[in-house]
Amino acid sequence: MSDQKPAARLVDGPHSSPEVRDALASTWSDPPGVLGALSAINHKTVARRFIVTTLAFFLLAGLLALVMRTQLARPDQRLIGPNLYNELFTMHGTTMMFLFAVPVMQAVAAFLVPLMIGARSIAFPRMNAYAYWIFLFGGLLLFASLVVNTAPNAGWFSYVPLAGPDYSPNKGADIWAQMITFTELAGLIEAVVLITTIFKMRAPGMSLNRMPLFVWATLVTQFMVLFAMPSVMLCSTALILDRLVGTHFYNPAKGGDVLLWQHLFWFFGHPEVYLVFIPPLGFISSIIPTFARRPVFGYPAMVLSLIATAFLAFGLWVHHMFATNVPELGKSFFTAASLMIAIPSAIQIFCWIGTLWTGRLNLRTPLLYVLAFFFILVIGGMTGIMVASVPIDLQVHDTYFVVAHLHYVLLGGAVFPLFGAFFYWFPKFAGRMLDEQLGKWQFWLFFIGFNVTFFPMHLLGLEGMPRRVWTYPHGMGWDGMNLTATIGAYMIAASVLLFMVNVARTLRSHDRASADPWGAGTLEWSVPSPPPPHNFDAIPVVHGRDPLWEPSAQPAFVTGIAADAREVLVTTVLDAKPDLRPLFPRPSIWPFLSAVATTILFIGSIYTPWAIVWGSVPVAVAMIAWFWPRRTDNRLAVARERHP
Repeated sequence: MSDQKPAARLVDGPHSSPEVRDALASTWSDPPGVLGALSAINHKTVARRFIVTTLAFFLLAGLLALVMRTQLARPDQRLIGPNLYNELFTMHGTTMMFLFAVPVMQAVAAFLVPLMIGARSIAFPRMNAYAYWIFLFGGLLLFASLVVNTAPNAGWFSYVPLAGPDYSPNKGADIWAQMITFTELAGLIEAVVLITTIFKMRAPGMSLNRMPLFVWATLVTQFMVLFAMPSVMLCSTALILDRLVGTHFYNPAKGGDVLLWQHLFWFFGHPEVYLVFIPPLGFISSIIPTFARRPVFGYPAMVLSLIATAFLAFGLWVHHMFATNVPELGKSFFTAASLMIAIPSAIQIFCWIGTLWTGRLNLRTPLLYVLAFFFILVIGGMTGIMVASVPIDLQVHDTYFVVAHLHYVLLGGAVFPLFGAFFYWFPKFAGRMLDEQLGKWQFWLFFIGFNVTFFPMHLLGLEGMPRRVWTYPHGMGWDGMNLTATIGAYMIAASVLLFMVNVARTLRSHDRASADPWGAGTLEWSVPSPPPPHNFDAIPVVHGRDPLWEPSAQPAFVTGIAADAREVLVTTVLDAKPDLRPLFPRPSIWPFLSAVATTILFIGSIYTPWAIVWGSVPVAVAMIAWFWPRRTDNRLAVARERHP
């Protein structure tokens, strides 16, 4: 006999009985206790962990940046030595690019996308949990290397031969290479999870042309992840093989090619800029309509611009290599592509301006961050067009001008919208509203500090200050601008500290946020703040792009979905018509144990290639246990088929 009765309680609408709602919450909740925490698979639980972990890495990377800026505040300082400085800028860049920028965008999407599309859960919830544990262990490995004095020091780009066995004999480069495998494996898994969720789990009626623009941005980004990340995993694997096994992928003396690394790395590295940049475009396309009090202008143009940006992003990587011996004719094509990619971004800016121009603005903190993004993006985009020109790029290559451009595009183009998104969706994340006054103080401190830090770096680069130098002599004319940049860095740190204070105060508050405190129009605002474990008491039927702003027609809901079984509704890809009602897996400890086994394999492979052979055994055992079918689940599924 089965130890679990077939599901008998069915959802009959948003006003189901309290017993049905209690059954839904119990069915979709994660187990209590430590074991339950390790077994959790609810997408909101995993996403919150992802967000908190990425923000912790952001803070660590920021502290490393403060140490570097303090070292460079005055000439001929000896606060830290050159080797430690190399380790710090390597760790800073690696953390920001691989442990914060892309993962935090995927984490926010993992929380919001199921709510935005009217789904009970994310697709493959156990894989989602496994991706988090892999990401966490990979990040801890990187920072453990700094603690035990074996941190990588060849830069976040890890160019060979500098990162090869001849010039980096310690294990730092091997740890860097395996950390890449950790994080990119997690990124690829998240991409598969999010794409499947968006294509197959949308509420009935939410056809592709009704999806929120943030969901479109997420979909486009995850397809980019699938095509870009295998490239960096390939080049990092070839690097560790050169170092550990004695292959010669990057050794010209044995038929290898050092430029092969740059081509493989930047084929990933430039699309990565847009992996960081496109999700914030989705944030902005959600925030602006809410605070302009009107639907976004030019929806089809916005979607096509996102897709065009993704395609063009894969044709830019050589503009990072203009100082190499790439053929001149080839450089001209990449220059053209680097200029063309500004067009779809400009189209989106005009659509946003059109939305704001004809709306009734409510100037709250999230909108302030969006308006600041416009200013920052224009500066970063203009300098991007400058370095896309080969003659200018050759003059400013490896100077602080490139550092300034990089931070205006990445930090300015991603973190400003990200802070706006945190203020906007914090009621959904935590059930409370962040303090508006503290938010505005933090915004102005961050905005001023950002420009005080990075704008002088343009001038430093034009005056010839090279990047990645740990000190500089008197008399170069760089003293005042470096000191100014350091003061600005401390202003940024103060603003982030103010944000943390705001979050801490808000979480201690007893004031609960309403379901829709902003008066927004998308589905995530139709559920309580924070959402229940099952997201929706009844899955809605969608009739427009902004369901909560639709005319007062009688809302429709899906009925007949089980309340005491993890049953979900699967819909068709194009038109979101109901298709299947599969059962989703329950919480399990095996994704966590599989991640532990995978970590042992990766760490062992830093020291011996035999770890791949022997380490595969515990990974296989854990994953077999993970996917082994349970009799109770099979009987429940059969019972649901017989008694739908």
